[in-house]
Amino acid sequence: MAVKVSRSKTMMPCKSLGPVSDLERHLPQDWWRSLFNAVYLKTDGDVVENNANTAQDVDMLLNATTLDPGSRILDLCCGQGRHCMELARRGFRKVTGIDRSRYLVRLARKRAEKLNLNLTFREGDARKFRIPQNSFDAVAVFGNSFGYFEREEDDREVLERLRSVLKPGGWLFMDVTDGQWMRDHFSPRSWEWIDQNHFVCRERAMAKDGRRLVSREVITHVERGVIVDQFYAERLYSVEELKELLSSVGFEEIALVDTPLSHSDRQQDLGMMDHRIVLISRAPTPKGPAPAAGPLYPKVTVLMGDPSLPDIVKLEGKFNSEDLNTIKQLKDALKSLPGYNFQYWDSHHKIIDLIRSDRPDFVLNLCDEGFMNDAFKELHVPALLEMFDIPYSGGSPACLAMCYNKSFVRSVAQSLEIPVPLESYFSADDQSATLPANFPILLKPNFGDSSQGITKDAVITSQEGFIRYLEELRNNFPQRPLLVQEFLSGAEYSVSIVGNPGREVTVLPILEVDYSGLETSLPQILGYESKWDPQSPYWSQIKYKEASLSDDTLRIITDHSLLLFERLDCRDYARIDFRADSDGLIKLLEVNPNPGWCWDGKLNFMAGFAGLSYADLIRMIIEAAQDRYKIPKLQH
Repeated sequence: MAVKVSRSKTMMPCKSLGPVSDLERHLPQDWWRSLFNAVYLKTDGDVVENNANTAQDVDMLLNATTLDPGSRILDLCCGQGRHCMELARRGFRKVTGIDRSRYLVRLARKRAEKLNLNLTFREGDARKFRIPQNSFDAVAVFGNSFGYFEREEDDREVLERLRSVLKPGGWLFMDVTDGQWMRDHFSPRSWEWIDQNHFVCRERAMAKDGRRLVSREVITHVERGVIVDQFYAERLYSVEELKELLSSVGFEEIALVDTPLSHSDRQQDLGMMDHRIVLISRAPTPKGPAPAAGPLYPKVTVLMGDPSLPDIVKLEGKFNSEDLNTIKQLKDALKSLPGYNFQYWDSHHKIIDLIRSDRPDFVLNLCDEGFMNDAFKELHVPALLEMFDIPYSGGSPACLAMCYNKSFVRSVAQSLEIPVPLESYFSADDQSATLPANFPILLKPNFGDSSQGITKDAVITSQEGFIRYLEELRNNFPQRPLLVQEFLSGAEYSVSIVGNPGREVTVLPILEVDYSGLETSLPQILGYESKWDPQSPYWSQIKYKEASLSDDTLRIITDHSLLLFERLDCRDYARIDFRADSDGLIKLLEVNPNPGWCWDGKLNFMAGFAGLSYADLIRMIIEAAQDRYKIPKLQH
């Protein structure tokens, strides 16, 4: 049974369940997704908004470790960022907070900005947050933020993830409830006044397996009645159980720190903060050189577009000499990778027969042309591979479908509070398109690949130009909806990500499009001509350079890119494009799963900025995909 949890800052009334005989039966599986909001800060504010508790916690961390202001620290389940801000006030410059609650992360950012503290806050699941390996000198888990998940295996997964992001010998600091004490002393029922208008009634009971304490909170306003009726649970660990778990994951030098006392303004029901355990441990240090490990799938089948078929995206509708040279460059790069054996499939009429007769171990999916060179069928390629249960690189069918719809991606970004251009959507059968009131605008198809329909004429400065190009698009791309966007005239950037959330993730140096050499009479746009027409000035006069950005801007667009990468279920590699408006506000252009892999494309330019060769880039993509298949599938 679903439990209604109020998310409103004004805490509007809700319907209560009334008496409940079995708390566990009403516990939502992922209760933690919605619990930590304004109501949480109201009910637990006497402890979690308490400066004395925050200072004491940070004192314990610093006294138990050898950290200095230059150390990189991760506060996992950072909540509203109170520990991060306390560390920053003490001079620590490299502090990152991660929390699953979007409400608390937003609040943390606002508070840090108000205090002029340079901190990074990210939204993420404790089991699979987006941080590269060996990134931090210390990870802190404050305030009983451990044991929330339904399965004990998930707690282990959290610790394994923390071990991977810690540098060898890095510190893990854990502050959790004393499970054994709580089993013996919890109050089955209690109530207290939160303030002059709100009181909370609490019920507690052990789960059937005896491992989790299930709690219920009913919060009532004296005039409006019940405003929240919510359930949550925490897995209880004794000191010895926690030590054993840490040791089994590989942590070393596990030690108990003096038990802290919780300060409370109300001094009533402290709940999980009543008796706590604080443990420190260290990530393992490799003993000697790591053993060499070969690829998971040494035999790789490279799946590509079919040069024998027409391709309406390409100039003159077919593969040309530039495309064939691109394929040669790829094969030369792959030939240099040790440990792999590559074969190439590009005959689309034969793919199903080839799968049946010579089933691939692993497919490097570079068929961004789509099945039968139909861009609308790009998602059909991974769908076919999934039907035969063949491991492959790149985005899933669902991901490719979502990102092919530009308006849908914009809506997702908008829901994540990522700036996007102003936009109007016109369906294919809409014959009464409203003329734009403000120019310049960009008119383009909502569906399309490789800048189809986006030419120099797509940047429009008059109503006459709009009518003319609208008619051209409807003739060339019938039955496709169109988008009218504000034209972003500022600097244009691309962010490339290689890897997967929860595993190793590499963000390549950010690229900026250099329009300075383009003829001044031409609109500054990366359109169809820049990708497919060697005779166009767009082909020869546009250059790429490494972006020079402030730390804040770099952090913001990187965070936005990583968030979109995960939310749209991108895999292994993707490119996210941004452009600034006339006021300098950077807005999302589009998200490109399985972006162009060619040797002279944006992705390889960014790899070059990082000192990587073309072969290095392709190897990283293959390794990211194969590493993803090392994760066992959950059994349902």
